[in-house]
Amino acid sequence: MMRYSIRGPHKGPALLATTVALATVAACSGGSPSGSGTPAAPSGTTSGTSASAAPTSAPPSPTPTPTRTYPLSTAPRTIPAVRDHEAARGPGWKPAAPAGVVVAANSAGLADEGRLLAGELGIPYRGTVAAGPGDVELALGGTGARESYTLTVRDNRVRITGPDEAGVFYGTRTLKQSVKGTGAMPEGVVTDAPAKPQRGLNVDIARKYFTAGWIEDRLREMADLKLNQFGLHFSDDQGFRIASDSHPEIVSAQHLSKAEVRRILALAESLHITVVPEIDSPGHLGAVLRAHPDLQLRNVQGVPRQGAIDISKPASARIVDDLLREYSALFPGGWFHVGADEYQALTVRSPSASYPQLATAARQKYGPQAGVQDLAEGWLNDRAAVVRAAGKTAKAWNDGFFRGGVVTADQRIEVEYWTGKEIGARPPAEYLAEGRKVVNLNDEYLYYVLGEPNQFTYPTGRRIYEQWTPLVLRGTTPVAARYAPQILGARLAVWCDLSAAQTQTQVANGIRMPLTALAQKVWDARTPTLTWDQFRTLATRVR
Repeated sequence: MMRYSIRGPHKGPALLATTVALATVAACSGGSPSGSGTPAAPSGTTSGTSASAAPTSAPPSPTPTPTRTYPLSTAPRTIPAVRDHEAARGPGWKPAAPAGVVVAANSAGLADEGRLLAGELGIPYRGTVAAGPGDVELALGGTGARESYTLTVRDNRVRITGPDEAGVFYGTRTLKQSVKGTGAMPEGVVTDAPAKPQRGLNVDIARKYFTAGWIEDRLREMADLKLNQFGLHFSDDQGFRIASDSHPEIVSAQHLSKAEVRRILALAESLHITVVPEIDSPGHLGAVLRAHPDLQLRNVQGVPRQGAIDISKPASARIVDDLLREYSALFPGGWFHVGADEYQALTVRSPSASYPQLATAARQKYGPQAGVQDLAEGWLNDRAAVVRAAGKTAKAWNDGFFRGGVVTADQRIEVEYWTGKEIGARPPAEYLAEGRKVVNLNDEYLYYVLGEPNQFTYPTGRRIYEQWTPLVLRGTTPVAARYAPQILGARLAVWCDLSAAQTQTQVANGIRMPLTALAQKVWDARTPTLTWDQFRTLATRVR
């Protein structure tokens, strides 16, 4: 904001008074282009002549009109907060004529980002042309880390650069939020990058059907928060929610068509979000087993176990592998979640006595010392090998990784740590000490379970914001800081145990602030500078 405006030259005492006033203003002005901020230090950009230097023996010669003096800028207020901002003096940038969005030479891949930003800011997209006055220029380049960007505001222009398209896209999110919150982007240079490479949301659409439109709305919400991974749990006991060509008999009446899935995937790709599909096995396969009851696990008395497939039968592996291959081809991202949690054969006192067919199969495959646990671990490795052959990295829940057996889980499988409450659950430090890579889905903070069964309570944004960090993998106690590089990130998880407990709209509203808080903590794991109340107020302005 301009603090003084002087029209025309001044002479004699009037000039002396004016220059003194200007010097005082330049030394004392503070705030930001929007009128709020910290006091500015004296700067060489101020104009005018000091009072002690003013001539007294003769009238001074005419001087040019003094230039505007701006306070030192402050960092833009965004969620997540930017990691670094180099302050500067200047008016900042506002989306006003003749402003437009342009793409730099050799950066044509940013056209989609440019069109999106232009529409959001209400200014034209002009394509690959030289930047002019008031323009926003997007450019690929630099040697920063993946997903990093630099945003420079200078001379009434904005330039956003990054080593990859995702980084430039996140720079556009910063600009969008700043303009939405204050009407402007402050002068200076933002240098920004995420703390964690995996940041996102997990949604159980198997137990509760969510429409394609609802999912697309969540993707847009995630993108503005710089989240980049959407887990899609679409197979469970209650439903199988994506159309299948290989096994149409297992698909629930309410499901997503493959055309809808491709539309979701196209939007996700444009927003730099990877969709991670999950087919959980050898447990949680009830929807599959309803169509194939001969594959259901039964104990020595012939009693079936809900959701559990009999992994001693070759046909069990064939049907699951059919599905893994089919959906690996549908989903282009680099991960596939193969489940591995809560296999009911391992929840009894003596798995070998209760399920002798599994014990026999284990010994036949892995030797005389092998047991049911080893057969289950081998099942995990085999499924991981199927998705690896399709070019995917396998993910699996932490309670599918066992200690002390003949068979060890493949080191390349990412551990998705969700609970320490299961019987025999291993603490996070065990996985980390083995050198495994871990993703945080701590059920103490990050589980949104519909109906709040089994002592779950809906997570709050405040609790995540004030208490949780990616190091807090289990309960409320963080692991040692030396393990931070092995913790790849975190996702908030929606589970629909009591599916009728909330509507789609209620779920969206319920996860809004928890997801917002998570976004801040995975982008920058340091203690936030804003209080919770300040953060919540900011969220209403910029989101």
